[in-house]
Amino acid sequence: MRNLYATIWLTLSVSLGTIGAAWSADYFEGLGAYASGDYAIALREWEPLAKQGDANAQRNLGLMCLDGEGGPQDYKTAVKWFRLAAEQGNADAQFTLGFMYDIGRGVPQDPKAAVKWFRRAAEQGNGDARIALGVIDDKQLDVPQDYKTAVKSFRLAAEQGDAVAQGALAWMYKNGWGVPRDYKTAVKWFRLAAEQENAPAQRNLGLMYHLGKGVPQDYKTAMKWYRLAAEQVDDDALTVLGGMYNKGWGVPRDYKTAVEWFRRAAEQGDDDAQTVLGGMYNKGWGVPRDYKTAVKWFRLAAEQGDEDAQFNLGWMYRKGHGVAQDNVYAHMWYDIAASSGEVMHASQNRDIVAKKMTPPQIAEAQTLARECVRKKYKGC
Repeated sequence: MRNLYATIWLTLSVSLGTIGAAWSADYFEGLGAYASGDYAIALREWEPLAKQGDANAQRNLGLMCLDGEGGPQDYKTAVKWFRLAAEQGNADAQFTLGFMYDIGRGVPQDPKAAVKWFRRAAEQGNGDARIALGVIDDKQLDVPQDYKTAVKSFRLAAEQGDAVAQGALAWMYKNGWGVPRDYKTAVKWFRLAAEQENAPAQRNLGLMYHLGKGVPQDYKTAMKWYRLAAEQVDDDALTVLGGMYNKGWGVPRDYKTAVEWFRRAAEQGDDDAQTVLGGMYNKGWGVPRDYKTAVKWFRLAAEQGDEDAQFNLGWMYRKGHGVAQDNVYAHMWYDIAASSGEVMHASQNRDIVAKKMTPPQIAEAQTLARECVRKKYKGC
């Protein structure tokens, strides 16, 4: 499970798992072109489908507009496509539309509209939407379920200058756990902890400036705090800095610099960064295209249980990119990714591969998947 805002702008376009499967040949022609970096062909294949009402194609066009792939970056048009797909019930589009409202991209910032779309996506099981609503979070503090008691304890220590407690109290205010949600108070406590060189607080204070939560949106100040956290080798800060350069948010878009930051985080073992770095090598963004190196990073992340990386390995085996083409292993990795329930269309891709396999091959893939899970994804 990924931290919502720390990686959303990284994974929207880099991870192959974010592009949904459909059943038309034209859709798959576009998918193959997109994965190869041929955005003109992807647009040519997906735009007619989107205009005919294909929700997956609509969402993908939105992502391309968001990232400036195949044309100029255009947030308003991105929102248009996300909305069309979201209104048809596409959970990924609903979540992304909520994100656009939450940060004011292509639409006026509107927290109520953001919650509306996050809730619709969450009702369909979208994990990131559930995080956005505060239902779950991969960075949850180890605190009692009685959040009010936790807040009382954190406050006592925070008021005595304990940086960890200050950061924890800020987190409670940010999420509305045990206290009414209050971004300004969250910023106050994050700042006090950050000024004591607490790296998670520095990163979170950067995030508040990045998103305009409790303070005016200010990319330069966000970058300042991200860099301070990154200098302390905070994995999430390293990954976020890569994302800022990857998307051109607050700095000129620079894939090479993005790769440098992703690599630093990936070498520290951050699975999100490993997945994204694999995507950069897969697409040739900031580095020469190198499928074998892409597979290396996808595999390292997959061994940590990263569902997108597991999906991407399925894709690489299916296409024979960086590994020998092998439907058995493609089926195995798709099946593992599907079991998490977090990756859209993993099961559909698995079933598509299965149509090209014999019953004994499918049985072998299923056995391999069970063994891989038993081994905690190591040596699969």
